[in-house]
Amino acid sequence: MKRCLAIDIGASSGRHIVGWLEDGAIHTEEVYRFPNGVTESDGHLTWDVEALVGHVKAGIDAALDRFPEIVSLSVDTWGVDYVLMKGDEAVLPCYAYRDSRTERAIRAVHGIMPFSELYRRTGIQFQPFNTIYQLYADKLAGRLEKTCGFLMIPEYLMYRLCGVKAHEYTNATTGGMVSAETGEYDEAIIRALGLPKAFFKRLWQPGAMIGAYKGIRVVLCATHDTGSAVEGIPIAENALYISSGTWSLLGVKTPKPLTDEASRAGNWSNEGGVGYNRYQKNIMGMWLANRLRDELCPDKPWGEITDEAGQSGFDATVDANAPAFLAPRSMRKAFDEALAVQPQTPADYFRCAYRSLALSYKRAIDELERNTGRRYDKLYIVGGGAKNRFLNELTEAATGKRVVALPIEATVLGNLKIQLTREE
Repeated sequence: MKRCLAIDIGASSGRHIVGWLEDGAIHTEEVYRFPNGVTESDGHLTWDVEALVGHVKAGIDAALDRFPEIVSLSVDTWGVDYVLMKGDEAVLPCYAYRDSRTERAIRAVHGIMPFSELYRRTGIQFQPFNTIYQLYADKLAGRLEKTCGFLMIPEYLMYRLCGVKAHEYTNATTGGMVSAETGEYDEAIIRALGLPKAFFKRLWQPGAMIGAYKGIRVVLCATHDTGSAVEGIPIAENALYISSGTWSLLGVKTPKPLTDEASRAGNWSNEGGVGYNRYQKNIMGMWLANRLRDELCPDKPWGEITDEAGQSGFDATVDANAPAFLAPRSMRKAFDEALAVQPQTPADYFRCAYRSLALSYKRAIDELERNTGRRYDKLYIVGGGAKNRFLNELTEAATGKRVVALPIEATVLGNLKIQLTREE
């Protein structure tokens, strides 16, 4: 039986999961888990990539102890962040996307090429941490003069395993420099910004084998974790999806990017998928409920919280995507200030949060359907938020879509699916 290893690393933790096909389904077993997080260095937020390399290798050893005949492995992580390279050596520090170093770079980039033109060329939503701004910040700081290239973090980790430097397509698209038309780095953007042409190599598609480590094939999955997550959703037809966690990523697969003015104005993004475009946007997610729980009832089980919210009669709502809810010192106070009628019990707050999320999903879906020019019948929800039956019921009622809730580890399944399909 062929077994593959998915190494899935998030901003707070990583895990190694072995998977195999049996009776037409992917079966999994976790073999290693480790912590991750940003560190502060000289006033900047950075990633300890050497620690990540150590954990990646330790987890592979643990996987081999349990399953000695693993045929392939792949790594996925968050997008936009990268490691600068000088020959075969990393140029550190590796900055984290939450670092604030891009403020000056953003103004400079938009002074050279306005965002409207960047969006027309790439279809990538504005985020202050996009790779394009990070690289330009490195240029302004003189760091690019001492380097010869860069690797996105999952590709860097796989380089440390097999010695091959690769730029994977789905991850590259997150940075805001890949042409929506050609699917390769946009030479006009690179030239206008004066970035080194040699940095921007051809893009590899998911499924490509790039080398080997300890006799295991090193394969590119969709190395951007959301790319793998969408690939891991068992969608038989072209339906809407929400990857529901702290934040919600709501979107649909489209044949090609949509870079029109309505998409730009709505901050919709077009990111690479496995043979398709992912037309999606980031909207508020379980962050609202998580923070309310921290303040109101940190020891109460989620099942009780949602049951009580379902019994509450409080029907006022807030704009779940308002800036006031992004990082308030007190989430309860943020709700109080946004509401004309005050909640009286913790259940009232949670009911308000869940109803507000469902309405935000409806607004986003309405906009998506206008922009794509078609209607969708089903909405697949994966991730931690898929376990919330009350929110799923509210979402179905608000959107009029048939909700299919799948509380699965979609990112891991997508990573493994790409490997296992290749190995068939």
